[in-house]
Amino acid sequence: MSIHREGYKILIYGLLILILINIITGILIGDRILFRWVAGFITVIMYLFLLFFFRLPVRHIEPDPGLVYAPADGKVVVIEETMETEYFNDVRLQVSIFMSPLNMHSNRYPVSGKIKYVKYHPGNYMVAWHPKSSELNERSTIVIETESGKEVLVRQVAGAVARRIVTYAKPSQNVRQGDELGFIKFGSRVDVFLPPATDIEIPILMQVKANKSIIARI
Repeated sequence: MSIHREGYKILIYGLLILILINIITGILIGDRILFRWVAGFITVIMYLFLLFFFRLPVRHIEPDPGLVYAPADGKVVVIEETMETEYFNDVRLQVSIFMSPLNMHSNRYPVSGKIKYVKYHPGNYMVAWHPKSSELNERSTIVIETESGKEVLVRQVAGAVARRIVTYAKPSQNVRQGDELGFIKFGSRVDVFLPPATDIEIPILMQVKANKSIIARI
């Protein structure tokens, strides 16, 4: 277990702000020791939450071209055929995973292959489970072509709290299943668009983990 690099700056600034809050609180409340302890306890809990949010567990996998792993931790909120209009312009099988602020927010490549398409879209900040969030929210779309020629689209979608999507994928890059795709800060979802004939291995509302849960077979 380690701390994700995307959290370094926030953790440093957060620590300085919380120290400042404690100093100001100490000045304002004077000698009331109980209130100082309460303020200190609350700020420590807040900082521990930040550390917990930016955790980066070690999850190694052996790539398997026949499997699609979950790209994120969270709850499966969508399994359905849907028209994908940004890249495929046809019907695909969509699997969406909602990440609460308590989930690990590092996103992983669900398959190995070559990056065919990467595009970032600024947008709104609807709640991540809203059906239109995949089309209207801030989002980043990545398409991976597997060795067998099948294309898998992964879409990082910001939620009502998230304000920054980080995507590491670059066009024409060869990527390995399980490696880090990116990171979304504070509450969000990840959509995976698969070929229509894909065999889904998970039920709706199941809790899944990136690099641990197999969501489909292709």
